[in-house]
Amino acid sequence: MTVKERFLKYVKIATPSAMGVDHQPSTECQFDLARVLKDEMIGMGVSGVELQDDCYVTGFVPATPGYEDKPAVGFISHIDTVSDFNGYGVNPQVYPDYDGSAITLCPGRVLDPADFPHLAELKGMELITTDGTTILGADDKAGIAEILTMVEYVMANDIPHGKICMAFTPDEEVDGGAAGLDIEKFGADFAYTVDGGANNTVAYECFNALTAFVEVTGYSIHPGSSKNKMKNASLIAMEFNGLLPGTQIPAHTDGREGFFHLTNMEGDVEHAKLTYIIRDHNRETFRVREETLRHIEKILNEKYGEGAVKLTIEYHYKNMGDLIKEHPEIVDYVKRAIKACGMEPEERVARGGTDGARLTYRGLLCPDVGTGGYAAHGPFEHITVEHMEKQVQVLTEIVREIAK
Repeated sequence: MTVKERFLKYVKIATPSAMGVDHQPSTECQFDLARVLKDEMIGMGVSGVELQDDCYVTGFVPATPGYEDKPAVGFISHIDTVSDFNGYGVNPQVYPDYDGSAITLCPGRVLDPADFPHLAELKGMELITTDGTTILGADDKAGIAEILTMVEYVMANDIPHGKICMAFTPDEEVDGGAAGLDIEKFGADFAYTVDGGANNTVAYECFNALTAFVEVTGYSIHPGSSKNKMKNASLIAMEFNGLLPGTQIPAHTDGREGFFHLTNMEGDVEHAKLTYIIRDHNRETFRVREETLRHIEKILNEKYGEGAVKLTIEYHYKNMGDLIKEHPEIVDYVKRAIKACGMEPEERVARGGTDGARLTYRGLLCPDVGTGGYAAHGPFEHITVEHMEKQVQVLTEIVREIAK
């Protein structure tokens, strides 16, 4: 099966995950794709294929005889897609010889080179888009298709290799993807998440991440007799936000610059809530951001009374680069593979988190490599067949490099 055939098959299987669910997988629909992957891997001759009760699909290809002493490498992609935008009824549109012009996906939605300048570079390629009403799901079904196509190619062509381990995980989009992977049983010495952008990229730096929940308790009284008595929780919440640095938000930051991101707010006079995600690549400035939140909580409680503002912090993941830099050979394998495929490797700073970041701090070093996809998490998501095929080549060359 070609990478295109796999991809078009997978994206039509709806797999949105869900926030705020206390079990894994967060949605039963993820099993629909997991079962397909299990059967496909068994049919390919992959060893030890298993579908766990929590929707992890794993398997491995034993090392070529004589290569058992080579490092065991893992490849990981996630089954779920985002729930931020419609992920049901995906109807991929294929343009065999894209002419580089704007494409009307549906009324009111146009995939326009003016908004996506890289489209000019895709002219002449076989472009796959949404129909404008859903996501596409290239994040991360392209990664799954590329991994399995690579494994099938390696096995069919007797390419010498060490042990190759595969894992397809649930709930990555809701921060649950790495939690249930049994690293020891998985059997890899290190791994790569195939969940990134351009084919020539490797990312081993990501954010340190936390979520901050701010609860404000006010005091409501009739406004006609409220002088020196009323404490408006919504206004106090606005004051909390106003004490944060206004330019350090996602819209004004890039590269390694961190931010405070207000993701949700609600409230009335008596009660108000704010939710922030805090991100920074640098460990020290990340700590400063956390202390900034705690300081604002302190001064507002001094102003409005103890308990007026309550801050709760939930930690998520750390910058995997702090550990991966101690083992540069893992990144060098990828760089040499990219060069072998005729491209110049580029180190990408991930402005987000990956399963790899969480796995790295669980003991499995796990940089991220590209898939060739664009504009994930929305109706403008797209990818080309040529870029998926190129990523299959990159993954194959990674296996070759490790076996040398």
